[in-house]
Amino acid sequence: MADTVRTLADRLHELLVRLLTEGPAGVGTGGFHDVVARAGALGPDGAWLVAAGQATLGELACVQGRTDQAIAHFEAAVAAGFNDCVALHSAALRPLHHDPRFQALYGRMRVTQADLDEFFWLHREMHTMAREARNAAVDNLGRLDNGVSLLPGAPMPTRAPNTPGVLGARIDLAAVQTALRQAAVRADLRRSAGNTSLDLIDGSWDEDRARRDAWYADDLDDRRARAAEARAFVERPGAGTVLAPCPPLGSIAYPA
Repeated sequence: MADTVRTLADRLHELLVRLLTEGPAGVGTGGFHDVVARAGALGPDGAWLVAAGQATLGELACVQGRTDQAIAHFEAAVAAGFNDCVALHSAALRPLHHDPRFQALYGRMRVTQADLDEFFWLHREMHTMAREARNAAVDNLGRLDNGVSLLPGAPMPTRAPNTPGVLGARIDLAAVQTALRQAAVRADLRRSAGNTSLDLIDGSWDEDRARRDAWYADDLDDRRARAAEARAFVERPGAGTVLAPCPPLGSIAYPA
Protein backbone atom coordinates (compact mmCIF):
# COMPACT_ATOMS: atom_id res chain seq x y z
CA MET A 1 0.00 0.00 0.00
CA ALA A 2 1.33 3.43 -0.95
CA ASP A 3 2.24 5.79 1.87
CA THR A 4 -0.01 8.75 2.56
CA VAL A 5 0.17 11.53 5.10
CA ARG A 6 -2.67 9.84 7.00
CA THR A 7 -1.04 6.41 7.16
CA LEU A 8 2.30 7.84 8.24
CA ALA A 9 0.64 10.07 10.83
CA ASP A 10 -1.05 6.96 12.22
CA ARG A 11 2.30 5.17 12.25
CA LEU A 12 3.96 8.06 14.08
CA HIS A 13 1.14 8.06 16.64
CA GLU A 14 1.61 4.33 17.17
CA LEU A 15 5.35 4.74 17.69
CA LEU A 16 4.88 7.59 20.15
CA VAL A 17 2.39 5.55 22.16
CA ARG A 18 4.89 2.70 22.33
CA LEU A 19 7.62 5.14 23.35
CA LEU A 20 5.45 6.38 26.22
CA THR A 21 4.45 2.90 27.39
CA GLU A 22 7.63 0.89 26.73
CA GLY A 23 10.31 3.57 26.96
CA PRO A 24 13.18 4.23 24.53
CA ALA A 25 14.67 0.77 25.03
CA GLY A 26 11.40 -0.88 24.09
CA VAL A 27 10.69 0.99 20.87
CA GLY A 28 14.15 2.00 19.62
CA THR A 29 14.70 4.61 16.91
CA GLY A 30 14.34 2.55 13.73
CA GLY A 31 10.62 3.21 13.37
CA PHE A 32 11.08 6.97 13.65
CA HIS A 33 13.86 6.94 11.06
CA ASP A 34 11.55 4.96 8.78
CA VAL A 35 8.72 7.48 9.17
CA VAL A 36 11.12 10.34 8.42
CA ALA A 37 12.38 8.65 5.25
CA ARG A 38 8.93 7.70 3.98
CA ALA A 39 7.43 11.09 4.83
CA GLY A 40 10.30 12.80 3.04
CA ALA A 41 9.37 10.91 -0.11
CA LEU A 42 5.94 12.59 -0.03
CA GLY A 43 7.50 15.99 -0.65
CA PRO A 44 6.08 19.18 0.92
CA ASP A 45 2.93 17.41 2.16
CA GLY A 46 5.01 15.13 4.37
CA ALA A 47 7.40 17.81 5.65
CA TRP A 48 5.61 18.26 8.98
CA LEU A 49 5.92 14.51 9.63
CA VAL A 50 9.63 14.71 8.86
CA ALA A 51 9.86 17.58 11.34
CA ALA A 52 7.94 15.69 14.02
CA GLY A 53 9.99 12.51 13.57
CA GLN A 54 13.30 14.38 13.61
CA ALA A 55 12.28 16.29 16.75
CA THR A 56 11.45 13.03 18.52
CA LEU A 57 14.82 11.58 17.49
CA GLY A 58 16.46 14.78 18.76
CA GLU A 59 14.84 14.47 22.16
CA LEU A 60 15.77 10.79 22.42
CA ALA A 61 19.38 11.61 21.57
CA CYS A 62 19.42 14.44 24.11
CA VAL A 63 18.15 12.35 27.03
CA GLN A 64 20.73 9.69 26.14
CA GLY A 65 23.52 12.29 26.29
CA ARG A 66 24.28 12.27 22.54
CA THR A 67 24.37 16.03 22.11
CA ASP A 68 25.83 16.15 18.60
CA GLN A 69 23.16 13.78 17.29
CA ALA A 70 20.46 15.73 19.11
CA ILE A 71 21.56 18.97 17.48
CA ALA A 72 21.69 17.32 14.04
CA HIS A 73 18.15 15.99 14.41
CA PHE A 74 16.80 19.33 15.58
CA GLU A 75 18.59 21.06 12.70
CA ALA A 76 16.75 18.74 10.32
CA ALA A 77 13.48 19.22 12.18
CA VAL A 78 13.65 23.02 11.94
CA ALA A 79 14.60 22.80 8.26
CA ALA A 80 11.42 20.75 7.72
CA GLY A 81 9.22 23.27 9.55
CA PHE A 82 9.42 22.33 13.23
CA ASN A 83 8.56 25.36 15.37
CA ASP A 84 7.26 24.04 18.68
CA CYS A 85 9.33 26.42 20.79
CA VAL A 86 7.33 25.43 23.88
CA ALA A 87 8.50 21.81 23.60
CA LEU A 88 12.09 23.00 23.42
CA HIS A 89 11.74 24.40 26.94
CA SER A 90 10.93 21.06 28.54
CA ALA A 91 13.27 19.87 31.28
CA ALA A 92 14.62 17.11 29.04
CA LEU A 93 15.93 19.61 26.50
CA ARG A 94 17.26 22.36 28.75
CA PRO A 95 20.79 20.91 28.63
CA LEU A 96 20.91 22.00 24.96
CA HIS A 97 20.13 25.65 25.70
CA HIS A 98 23.76 26.62 26.25
CA ASP A 99 24.95 25.10 22.97
CA PRO A 100 25.52 27.82 20.33
CA ARG A 101 24.33 25.44 17.60
CA PHE A 102 21.04 24.95 19.39
CA GLN A 103 20.70 28.67 19.99
CA ALA A 104 21.23 29.29 16.28
CA LEU A 105 18.61 26.79 15.12
CA TYR A 106 16.16 28.07 17.72
CA GLY A 107 16.69 31.58 16.37
CA ARG A 108 15.64 30.44 12.89
CA MET A 109 12.21 29.25 14.02
CA ARG A 110 9.16 31.37 13.35
CA VAL A 111 5.67 31.11 14.82
CA THR A 112 2.42 33.07 14.87
CA GLN A 113 0.81 34.18 18.11
CA ALA A 114 -2.24 32.04 17.34
CA ASP A 115 -0.10 28.93 16.88
CA LEU A 116 1.96 29.78 19.97
CA ASP A 117 -1.26 29.93 21.99
CA GLU A 118 -2.13 26.44 20.79
CA PHE A 119 1.36 25.09 21.51
CA PHE A 120 0.98 26.26 25.12
CA TRP A 121 -2.47 24.69 25.32
CA LEU A 122 -1.31 21.37 23.83
CA HIS A 123 1.56 20.97 26.29
CA ARG A 124 -0.56 22.11 29.22
CA GLU A 125 -3.19 19.52 28.28
CA MET A 126 -0.55 16.77 28.21
CA HIS A 127 0.28 17.57 31.83
CA THR A 128 -3.38 17.91 32.79
CA MET A 129 -4.16 14.53 31.25
CA ALA A 130 -1.31 12.92 33.19
CA ARG A 131 -2.56 14.48 36.41
CA GLU A 132 -6.09 13.26 35.71
CA ALA A 133 -4.74 9.76 35.14
CA ARG A 134 -2.95 9.81 38.52
CA ASN A 135 -6.09 11.05 40.26
CA ALA A 136 -8.19 8.37 38.59
CA ALA A 137 -5.75 5.67 39.69
CA VAL A 138 -6.10 6.83 43.31
CA ASP A 139 -9.90 7.02 43.02
CA ASN A 140 -10.02 3.45 41.70
CA LEU A 141 -8.09 1.95 44.60
CA GLY A 142 -10.22 -0.60 46.40
CA ARG A 143 -13.14 -0.50 43.94
CA LEU A 144 -15.11 -3.74 44.10
CA ASP A 145 -17.05 -3.31 40.87
CA ASN A 146 -15.86 -4.65 37.54
CA GLY A 147 -16.34 -1.47 35.53
CA VAL A 148 -13.75 0.14 33.29
CA SER A 149 -13.27 3.90 33.39
CA LEU A 150 -12.43 5.59 30.11
CA LEU A 151 -10.05 8.44 30.85
CA PRO A 152 -11.51 11.43 28.96
CA GLY A 153 -9.31 14.05 27.37
CA ALA A 154 -10.00 17.47 25.97
CA PRO A 155 -11.08 17.49 22.31
CA MET A 156 -8.31 18.10 19.80
CA PRO A 157 -8.29 21.62 18.33
CA THR A 158 -9.79 21.79 14.86
CA ARG A 159 -8.61 25.24 13.79
CA ALA A 160 -6.50 25.45 10.66
CA PRO A 161 -3.00 26.19 12.00
CA ASN A 162 -0.87 28.92 10.48
CA THR A 163 2.18 26.63 10.49
CA PRO A 164 2.26 22.85 9.99
CA GLY A 165 4.43 22.36 13.08
CA VAL A 166 1.25 22.47 15.14
CA LEU A 167 0.17 19.18 13.55
CA GLY A 168 3.14 17.38 15.08
CA ALA A 169 2.33 18.71 18.55
CA ARG A 170 -1.26 17.53 18.13
CA ILE A 171 0.03 14.01 17.46
CA ASP A 172 2.13 14.27 20.62
CA LEU A 173 -0.99 15.08 22.65
CA ALA A 174 -3.00 12.34 20.95
CA ALA A 175 -0.27 9.83 21.81
CA VAL A 176 -0.26 10.93 25.45
CA GLN A 177 -4.04 10.56 25.60
CA THR A 178 -3.91 7.10 24.02
CA ALA A 179 -1.08 5.84 26.22
CA LEU A 180 -2.73 7.04 29.44
CA ARG A 181 -6.09 5.56 28.45
CA GLN A 182 -4.51 2.23 27.62
CA ALA A 183 -2.75 2.19 30.98
CA ALA A 184 -5.98 3.06 32.79
CA VAL A 185 -7.90 0.29 31.03
CA ARG A 186 -5.19 -2.26 31.81
CA ALA A 187 -5.26 -1.26 35.49
CA ASP A 188 -9.06 -1.53 35.60
CA LEU A 189 -8.99 -4.95 33.96
CA ARG A 190 -6.41 -6.17 36.50
CA ARG A 191 -8.56 -4.85 39.35
CA SER A 192 -11.65 -6.48 37.89
CA ALA A 193 -9.86 -9.81 37.48
CA GLY A 194 -8.60 -9.56 41.06
CA ASN A 195 -12.11 -8.95 42.39
CA THR A 196 -13.41 -11.94 40.43
CA SER A 197 -10.62 -14.15 41.74
CA LEU A 198 -11.26 -13.18 45.34
CA ASP A 199 -14.94 -13.95 44.97
CA LEU A 200 -14.18 -17.35 43.48
CA ILE A 201 -11.71 -18.12 46.27
CA ASP A 202 -13.73 -17.22 49.34
CA GLY A 203 -17.01 -15.69 48.16
CA SER A 204 -16.20 -12.46 50.00
CA TRP A 205 -17.31 -10.14 47.20
CA ASP A 206 -19.70 -7.47 48.54
CA GLU A 207 -22.37 -6.95 45.87
CA ASP A 208 -23.94 -3.92 47.55
CA ARG A 209 -20.62 -2.16 47.92
CA ALA A 210 -19.69 -3.04 44.34
CA ARG A 211 -22.91 -1.41 43.16
CA ARG A 212 -22.11 1.73 45.15
CA ASP A 213 -18.55 1.76 43.83
CA ALA A 214 -19.83 1.49 40.25
CA TRP A 215 -22.26 4.36 40.77
CA TYR A 216 -19.56 6.53 42.29
CA ALA A 217 -17.11 5.68 39.49
CA ASP A 218 -19.71 6.54 36.83
CA ASP A 219 -20.33 9.87 38.52
CA LEU A 220 -16.58 10.63 38.55
CA ASP A 221 -16.33 9.65 34.90
CA ASP A 222 -19.15 12.04 34.02
CA ARG A 223 -17.49 14.87 35.92
CA ARG A 224 -14.12 14.20 34.28
CA ALA A 225 -15.76 14.16 30.85
CA ARG A 226 -17.44 17.52 31.48
CA ALA A 227 -14.19 18.98 32.80
CA ALA A 228 -12.33 17.73 29.72
CA GLU A 229 -14.89 19.32 27.41
CA ALA A 230 -14.55 22.58 29.32
CA ARG A 231 -10.79 22.53 28.71
CA ALA A 232 -11.25 22.64 24.93
CA PHE A 233 -8.96 25.04 23.15
CA VAL A 234 -10.54 28.40 22.33
CA GLU A 235 -8.70 30.64 19.91
CA ARG A 236 -8.27 34.16 21.19
CA PRO A 237 -10.02 36.78 19.06
CA GLY A 238 -7.41 38.83 17.30
CA ALA A 239 -4.52 36.44 17.99
CA GLY A 240 -1.82 37.29 15.50
CA THR A 241 -1.36 35.18 12.38
CA VAL A 242 1.84 36.84 11.13
CA LEU A 243 5.06 34.86 11.43
CA ALA A 244 7.48 36.26 13.99
CA PRO A 245 10.54 35.01 15.90
CA CYS A 246 9.79 32.66 18.78
CA PRO A 247 10.05 34.06 22.31
CA PRO A 248 13.70 34.24 23.41
CA LEU A 249 15.27 30.94 24.36
CA GLY A 250 14.91 30.45 28.10
CA SER A 251 11.99 32.86 28.44
CA ILE A 252 9.24 30.24 28.25
CA ALA A 253 7.97 28.55 31.41
CA TYR A 254 7.14 25.00 30.36
CA PRO A 255 3.57 24.11 31.41
CA ALA A 256 3.39 21.96 34.50
